[in-house]
Amino acid sequence: MKFYSPLTADFFPNEPDYEDEFYDEYKGYPQDGHELLEYETAIRDAIENDTRDFGGDLMQYYHEDDSVRNKVVTAVPSIEVHGNKLCGCLTVELKEPLLDDEQTVLCNYITGQYSDGWGEGLEQREIDVGDGKLYVHFWQDHDFELKRDVPDMTEFKKLLNRPKKPKMQLLGQDGNIFAIMGRASRLLKNSGQREKAKEMCDRVTASKSYAEALGIISEYVETELSPTPAPKRDRGDAR
Repeated sequence: MKFYSPLTADFFPNEPDYEDEFYDEYKGYPQDGHELLEYETAIRDAIENDTRDFGGDLMQYYHEDDSVRNKVVTAVPSIEVHGNKLCGCLTVELKEPLLDDEQTVLCNYITGQYSDGWGEGLEQREIDVGDGKLYVHFWQDHDFELKRDVPDMTEFKKLLNRPKKPKMQLLGQDGNIFAIMGRASRLLKNSGQREKAKEMCDRVTASKSYAEALGIISEYVETELSPTPAPKRDRGDAR
């Protein structure tokens, strides 16, 4: 049996255009399954190289002594092309069919491998694609799900194309919370996010402290207080 999931990546060109509104110095250019088709061979080779030392079988790291362990022989990650897009594909060899609750246990385990185990190691490995570097994600932090059918990328594309947070400096500016809120509100409105601006103002007005209000504002616009994306790390033992 096979389980499919969306495949995404971050692309960092050799000569980045820092003025491009779609380019993020931490995240590069986001790539979906359709855009990754041109890199299929490079991604496939990278996965094969990455899994060679343990035979590609993620069940080697499954340590529960249960019915799932007894029924599942191997679970090997790879990629496949479906519907004009590149997808993550998990091929599972079984001794006998899984019950629904056993399939849930397996999918939860594989999700953990994709997010914090094998997949975390893979996404830290740069893949040279000639005109830049690619970092591939078998797991996404929004609505991820392993499916027996090929996943529909429509909802994911909506998330991928959502407006970016405007940047706003706090240091050296008027520290009055209402002045800060007003600046943030104008930035959001100018970027076409009027509903977000209203939502932010309502939350700030109802907040109980200055620090809480600044934290809320920093959720909607990028300030010095906003979380900084972690830089790409050298691959370690993520299993």
